[in-house]
Amino acid sequence: MNADPTLRTIKAWPFEEAAKVADRMAASGKKTALFETGYGPSGLPHIGTFGEVARTTWVRHAFTRLTGLPSKLLAFSDDMDGLRKVPDNVPNGDLLRQHLGKSLTAVPDPFGTHDSFGAHNNARLRSFLDAFGFEYEFASATDYYKSGRFDAALLRMLEAHEEVRQVILPTLGPDRRATYSPFLPVHPKTGVVMQVPMEETRPQDGTVVWRDPETGERFETPVTGGHVKAQWKADWAMRWFALGVDYEMSGKDLIDSVKLSSQICRVLGAEPPVSMTYELFLDANGQKISKSKGNGLTIEEWLRYAPPESLAYFMYGQPGRAKRLHFDVIPRATDEYLQQREKLRAQPDPANPDWHIHGGEAPNTPEPPLTFGMLLNLVTVSAADTPERLWKFVRNYAPEATPENQPLLAQLVDYAVAYSRDFILPGLRPRAPTPEERPAFEALVALLKQHQAEIEAMPPGLTQAEFIQTLVYDAGRREPFLVPAKDGGRPGVNRGWFSALYQVLVGTDQGPRFGSVAAAYGIPETIRLVEEALARPPEPESAEVSQA
Repeated sequence: MNADPTLRTIKAWPFEEAAKVADRMAASGKKTALFETGYGPSGLPHIGTFGEVARTTWVRHAFTRLTGLPSKLLAFSDDMDGLRKVPDNVPNGDLLRQHLGKSLTAVPDPFGTHDSFGAHNNARLRSFLDAFGFEYEFASATDYYKSGRFDAALLRMLEAHEEVRQVILPTLGPDRRATYSPFLPVHPKTGVVMQVPMEETRPQDGTVVWRDPETGERFETPVTGGHVKAQWKADWAMRWFALGVDYEMSGKDLIDSVKLSSQICRVLGAEPPVSMTYELFLDANGQKISKSKGNGLTIEEWLRYAPPESLAYFMYGQPGRAKRLHFDVIPRATDEYLQQREKLRAQPDPANPDWHIHGGEAPNTPEPPLTFGMLLNLVTVSAADTPERLWKFVRNYAPEATPENQPLLAQLVDYAVAYSRDFILPGLRPRAPTPEERPAFEALVALLKQHQAEIEAMPPGLTQAEFIQTLVYDAGRREPFLVPAKDGGRPGVNRGWFSALYQVLVGTDQGPRFGSVAAAYGIPETIRLVEEALARPPEPESAEVSQA
């Protein structure tokens, strides 16, 4: 691909990051850039893991467009790390508890589907990355250590053992400072990854000498061939050094680790990669999402209710800002993705988030004629409990639409039924209109009946929706929703009218333009919906009001 240096001027964070990598490559003279993402498979993969791979992929693509140089993305799993605790969200916890301290690839799989717990979690990660279409090379720490890929770097770290220690020691408490070593030998008898002091380091032999704290037995262990595992910060630095990593991003909670690992990388003799810090995702309660706690949305849960591109869109926006990741963010992310997708089709703008999500080109599938929000409201007002029932109303708005010629719309219909069933319908409590609000609802019924034949003679879709919306405005031009006219124009309508519409007819506080929902639902059904609301018994007065 030809380089396009003008892309440096694009106001989009992937290009800003890509420019840093381009500068690094120019300084080093390297011709192929290595991008890396790291993954600790101690728990099930979560959306934050996917986000890191997606974001790195966007920087990599921007780098390719900017420089024309080849690159590779390495998805690295630290699966040789010891299992420190049993995750809360996996079966057979007692089985795992028997193997605490062993490498994750030496711990049995509690799900019974793979050779080890590490292999199971690696497969979960890879299956999603593959399903989404990421281009990457998977790397297992266990394989790299045991195959000798890290041997030269580990021997270099053995030579610089004391210098590496001096980087880390100031960050430790007195007890840990006395025992710290960047090497964790794997116990030759138990398989436990040992965190013990080194009695001797023997660079000339490529070994370390240590003692089992329980038995007192002394061991001399090679640092090569997978017989030791490096401590976390030293391991990260050793990996950068051994592989020549040019770019890696990480979460805000690892800022200090990045600094220390960068220092160690320089001690070993290499410049650390370009790094980017992103903010962490929060759960519904504002707490950090944890793999072991399972307190956030899983990848599978998001994809149950929305297309994968909507998840990517959520990941793209403002990576430096903490974002709440809960079920209620899905509809907005989906519709914003659809809006940007339509803009991308009209103009291939590299500043458009969907340009990055779709690799610089607009998808060749047609744009859906209804938004996800409209579909959710249609499910709500119609109580459509199957995609087939919802399609009946979709065709009121878009008669030519079919699952075959509108594949994305077909997906959205399925998602809308599932999302409404699980999160919207159970909580709906439509209320009766207040005495003050009744005249506006009565006027809406009268206007719909008066213009029903005219509306039904119009072309379905936007034309109908806009005309119905004018009737909705006209119905609301009365107290308590009236806004006085300015400069002799028509009186306006305040937001309270639209809130009342959705509270009374649907049971929510807001929704998309009601004209669009009514056009899709159909005029007879909309009239019936409003009349049923007017027939609803009024809310009982509270005790305080009655006593007053």
